[in-house]
Amino acid sequence: MNAAQSTAALIRLLALDVDGVLTDGRLYFGNNGEELKAFNIKDGLGIKLLQHSGVQVAIITGRQSDIVARRARELGINEVIQGREDKREALMELCHHSAIHLKECAYMGDDLPDLGAVLAAGLGMTVADADAAVRRAADWVAAAAGGCGAVREACEFILSSRGEWDGHVADFSL
Repeated sequence: MNAAQSTAALIRLLALDVDGVLTDGRLYFGNNGEELKAFNIKDGLGIKLLQHSGVQVAIITGRQSDIVARRARELGINEVIQGREDKREALMELCHHSAIHLKECAYMGDDLPDLGAVLAAGLGMTVADADAAVRRAADWVAAAAGGCGAVREACEFILSSRGEWDGHVADFSL
């Protein structure tokens, strides 16, 4: 087991950025000013499996969006921090509020505003198409790009490191 797997086995909280992580980072605007985002269904299942294993999932994003709040509700994510530019500080506050040490926290981001949180978390995670500085700082990098199943990969990595992934797969094969 490598260092990232050892750390992943201890994770109690996964905090996620939205744009570029849960989505492909593109912003869509309709003619009437509505904002649209596309979320990957595989990421959603990964999040649900992680939660089922007792790992808390949270969202920390610099933007404010009703769509993000709706997706979080659909996934049972109760901790949603929107409109926060200092994601490191938001992550520290979230950990303090949840009584979880930073060593037991993973953070997945993709761009420079996420860098401080990636470095502060016990397990810094990122997507394949992240900014080069974030990829260098991360302990683990997904093979998939943001919005294309990278969060699912992260969830599988954490669950595999905890020795729980095969059990989840077996549940679906019954």
